Amino acid sequence: MSIKLDNVGIAVRDIEEAISFFTDLGLTLVGRDTISGEWADTAVGLDGNHAKIAVLQTPDGQGRLEFFEYIHPEAIQTSPTRPNEIGMHRVAFSVDDIDETLRTAARHGYHPLRGVATHKDVYKLTYLRGPSGILVMFAEELAKKP
Repeated sequence: MSIKLDNVGIAVRDIEEAISFFTDLGLTLVGRDTISGEWADTAVGLDGNHAKIAVLQTPDGQGRLEFFEYIHPEAIQTSPTRPNEIGMHRVAFSVDDIDETLRTAARHGYHPLRGVATHKDVYKLTYLRGPSGILVMFAEELAKKP
């Protein structure tokens, strides 16, 4: 049996906001569509499933995010995930310049939860809340591990 990760799906309040933020960070919009019908109800397990979707890809072609903005059933707003909660946690990106990445995020109104930390002179990293409260981690490698 062969298996590979295809994408990570995230439900969002505003798909255009999510697309704008993540494309500004360097991801590429691969495609978008509106889904509905019996096949969508069966696949997702929701009756009357109707959603806008968009797939974005990382510049290296190895990672994809799929965003869903539900039209029906109505999206359910929940409290944002905290770093120590069980379940879907965060989306993490390796970046070559964390300061430039954070300037880009700030243009969209998103800032680190507490600041940028340096771990053993190996990584600079931070968490922030992006569109729809998505927890996003950025990490810049400072030195190669021995």
